[in-house]
Amino acid sequence: MARVDLTVRGAGILGLSVAWAAARRGARVQVIESVAVGAGASGGVVGALAPHVPEQWNGKKAFQLDSLLMAEGWWRQVEAASGLSVGYARTGRLQPLSDAEAVVQARMRAEGAATLWRGMAEWRLVPAMGAAWEPASASGWLVQDTLTARINPRRALAALVGAIRSRGGEVIVGDAPDLDAPDRDASDRGAVVWATGVAGLADLSAALGGSAGGGIKGQALVLAHDAGMAPQLFVDGLHIVPHGDGTVAVGSTSENRWEVADSTDAQLDMLHQRAVAALPVLRGAAVLERWAGLRPRAASRAPVLGPWPGRAGQFIANGGFKIGFGMAPKIAEVMADLVLDGRDGIPDDFRVDMLRVRPA
Repeated sequence: MARVDLTVRGAGILGLSVAWAAARRGARVQVIESVAVGAGASGGVVGALAPHVPEQWNGKKAFQLDSLLMAEGWWRQVEAASGLSVGYARTGRLQPLSDAEAVVQARMRAEGAATLWRGMAEWRLVPAMGAAWEPASASGWLVQDTLTARINPRRALAALVGAIRSRGGEVIVGDAPDLDAPDRDASDRGAVVWATGVAGLADLSAALGGSAGGGIKGQALVLAHDAGMAPQLFVDGLHIVPHGDGTVAVGSTSENRWEVADSTDAQLDMLHQRAVAALPVLRGAAVLERWAGLRPRAASRAPVLGPWPGRAGQFIANGGFKIGFGMAPKIAEVMADLVLDGRDGIPDDFRVDMLRVRPA
């Protein structure tokens, strides 16, 4: 592909999603990845597409709601183009309530969801029944939401690669031509979207003269337990996610300090113990995989989208952190609008030019 309309740097969830949205609209697209597809946090194992609580509403929560609501149709298009399953299912989620105060708060949130979620999903209270796939609840009540979904991260990335290629796009891994060389015609690369995760936040920090964000380490594991279409569980900050391949993913830690970014340690052992304590049916399930990696968190704690300051024709899509897969469908469409058509639908909280960097 000698001439392209769009070059995307980085083959994680945001980069591939933006590339697919552009390719689906007829753009000539290439993705350049230096290490491997999903080499960063996108190659993890959890795959929880879960909403923020329906209260204290803001632009970030509204954007995420739109993305979660459009996710099923969006991912079905990816599957149709690639012929590959992404493991998506909107199975919902259960959360235990610790006491009477938590029950009152949950009822207020249910009222908020009835309006804010526009009748497209529910946040409701249900009595605990003591079922095997159910967390213990000291109050006797659980929150059940019908918006939460699951996806298999690695299968989703593979399907995006297949979908991009089905539309004539390229995904180049490893050695790639230097599209920034001074003797190269800018039309050889088209517009450029930088979706390079933690490394990209470091580059942005250097350009802005302060910290635009950085990496937060997470650890997670995969257990051999077939829970079928059972809902996800969220217990004391812990995600327990049944997948359609007969496994359950458990995650994750959130570490600001670490010695080795991609190594697992005793913190993951403790996470495993907490999962079994919360859901005894997992006791004895074999551990199939232990995973660790860095997730890109912007200083704003929201995704960072928009033109790269001072670089004509270059853009940023970064800062997915824990919600990258859930945000990806709408981020992809908004970035395609901006890059291909010049239509700017980026929320103020996500804008690069609104990012308040911390002193270096």
